[in-house]
Amino acid sequence: MRGQMTWKSEGGIDKVLYLRAQPHDPWKCYNEFPQYYKPDLGGRSPGYATFLTLLRQGWQMVHT
Repeated sequence: MRGQMTWKSEGGIDKVLYLRAQPHDPWKCYNEFPQYYKPDLGGRSPGYATFLTLLRQGWQMVHT
């Protein structure tokens, strides 16, 4: 299995992408993974470009 992704609120109205490489790993903000990080697109939630890239690579979306 590839890693897992989820969206979490960080106090604002936008949700931010969080990642973990293994199901037992703690969730970390997407920008803490420079190997996966993609620059954000204007007007989208933080991490959206990274989310799309990882989704195409087979990462799993998890609802927390």
